[in-house]
Amino acid sequence: MPSAEKRDYYEILGIDRNASDDEIKKAFRKLAREHHPDLHNDPPKKKKAEEKFKEANEAYEVLSNADQRKKYDMFGHTGGPQGFGGAEGFDFGRGFGDTFSDIFEDFFGGGRSRTRPEQGTDLQYNLEIAFEEAITGKEAKLKIPRWEICEKCSGTGAHSTKGVKPCSGCQGTGQLRLQQGFFTINRSCGQCQGTGQIISDPCPACRGQKRIYQERMLSVTIPPGIDTGMRLRLAHEGEHGVNGGPPGDLYVAISVKAHPIFARKGNDILVTLPIHFATATLGGKVEVQTLKGKTTVKIPAGTQHDRVLRLKGLGAQGLKTHQPGDQLVRIKVEIPKKLTAQQKELLVAFAKESGIAIDESEEGLLDKVKNMFE
Repeated sequence: MPSAEKRDYYEILGIDRNASDDEIKKAFRKLAREHHPDLHNDPPKKKKAEEKFKEANEAYEVLSNADQRKKYDMFGHTGGPQGFGGAEGFDFGRGFGDTFSDIFEDFFGGGRSRTRPEQGTDLQYNLEIAFEEAITGKEAKLKIPRWEICEKCSGTGAHSTKGVKPCSGCQGTGQLRLQQGFFTINRSCGQCQGTGQIISDPCPACRGQKRIYQERMLSVTIPPGIDTGMRLRLAHEGEHGVNGGPPGDLYVAISVKAHPIFARKGNDILVTLPIHFATATLGGKVEVQTLKGKTTVKIPAGTQHDRVLRLKGLGAQGLKTHQPGDQLVRIKVEIPKKLTAQQKELLVAFAKESGIAIDESEEGLLDKVKNMFE
C-alpha cells in the first residue's frame, strides 16, 4: 500500500493499474506539457509546477520500467527488500535523457530543422455527376485551388540568390542549444523560425512564402460504373511540398445525382414499368426504357403486381470485372379509374363467370378488380 507521504503513482498519472505502456507514456506526456517548470514565468506557479513535474517524473520512471513496476505493484513505494535502486525509490541515473528526450522535443522544438523536406497536404474535391455519366463514364475538368511552388523564385522565397543569408542567431543551423536543468535541449531558432536562413530580399511574387495559392485546371477520367461514395486518387495533384518535399495527392469524391426513372443497386439498374391489368392477365409485349434506349419486353400471362423481370446485360458496368449488370423491371399493374358502359358490362360478366361477388357500381367493381392484382 502507498505510504501517507506519497501519492499513488497510478493516481498521479491518472491511469488505472492495468494501463498499457503506451497509455502510461501518453499520460506522462500530457502532464509534462502542463507542468514543465520552463513553461511558467510566475515564481509561485513555477515552484508548484516543479513539484508536480518531479512527482510525475518519479511515477513515470517507475511505471515505465517493467521490473520496477512489478516491484511497485507488490511492495508499494518501498520497492521491496531491494528497493528501486535510487534515493526515495527513484533512480535519476537510469537513462533519464533517453527516456524523456522525445517528450521534451514536442514542446521545445526537439532540434527539428524547418529546412527538411515536407510533403504537401492531400486535398479532396467533391464532384457531382449525372446518373448517365456514372454509367458511361466521362472526362471531367476540375478547377482546383491549391498551394503551389512559386515559379518565379523556384521555391526559395528570395528575389535572387543574394537575398538569402545565413541566420546570425543560430549560425545557419536553425537550432539553439539550451541547458534545461540537468539536460540539454535543442530548440528551433526564433529569429529564422528554424530555417537557418534570413531572406533579406523576398520574392515579389510569393513575398518570401515560397509557395503561391492559385487555381489549377485538371482533367480526371471518370470510369464507367462509378457510384456515390467512391473516390478517385490523383497522385501528386495535391498541394506542393516545401523545401523539396513531394506534393500531396488529390482525392475526387463522387456523388451521383438521382434519376427520375432509374435507380441503382450495385451493378443492376432498377426501373418500374406500369402495365394495364388486361396485359398482366392475358400477357403481351410492352416497351420499356433502358439506358441504351427503348426495348420491348414480353409480359407473361398472369403476371402479378410487383413481379420483377430481368433484362440481361443492360445494367451498369462493374469497375473491376468490367462485366455489366442487369436491368430489373418491376411490374406495376394499373387499374383504370373509369369504365365505359361496354367495358363495365364485360367486366361484370367476367366477375360472375369467375364466381366473384361484386358491387356492380363502377367504384365497387373497380375495387374488386384492384384487389385481384394486389
